[in-house]
Amino acid sequence: MTSRRQLLKSALLGGGAGVVAATALGSLGPEAAFGAAAPDVAPGAPDPDFAEGRIRSVKENTLLVLGSNMVFHRIRIVDGTSLWKLGPTTFDQAKPGDGLYARGVRMPDGVLAAEAVWLNIVNIKGHVRNITAERIHLDHKGQQVLCHRVPGKSVAIYSDAPPSGDLSLLRVGQHVQVMGAWRPDTNEVDIATVFSAH
Repeated sequence: MTSRRQLLKSALLGGGAGVVAATALGSLGPEAAFGAAAPDVAPGAPDPDFAEGRIRSVKENTLLVLGSNMVFHRIRIVDGTSLWKLGPTTFDQAKPGDGLYARGVRMPDGVLAAEAVWLNIVNIKGHVRNITAERIHLDHKGQQVLCHRVPGKSVAIYSDAPPSGDLSLLRVGQHVQVMGAWRPDTNEVDIATVFSAH
């Protein structure tokens, strides 16, 4: 069976596979942004098929991204790319200043042909300091993070229960994990999922 990466590379290099739709490749969920490096990458070595940083410019189907290590990445978005920004989204939602994680296939010219791009994604743990119907004030390593509930998008997962739009079971002092979308240059996050052991 042909892998997602082989399909993407074949389509980009004109190898007869044609343009591959995201549905054919399968979507990559937000938790995959924090996944381990590819199995053929030595522990501690940089993964050549991964990039992170902040978008400096958007031109046609390419993002110019400055990594936290001050290295520039060119990331090409193709028909097979899955994009996430608090949920599945489209390329026009990528803006200069957005944070980014991307996984894909490194092409001979150095461009990363993206399988998946996660915009402004964060995955933080902390203790609930205060909670209202619309916000969770989270203490994350001594810093306050203001987490906003987004109607129709934010869910909570309590232990092994299915996702619920009801965040009312969360309590002050409780340890939680929040996956969401950072609001650039703030200490604020829009909630995708709150994970709670209770």
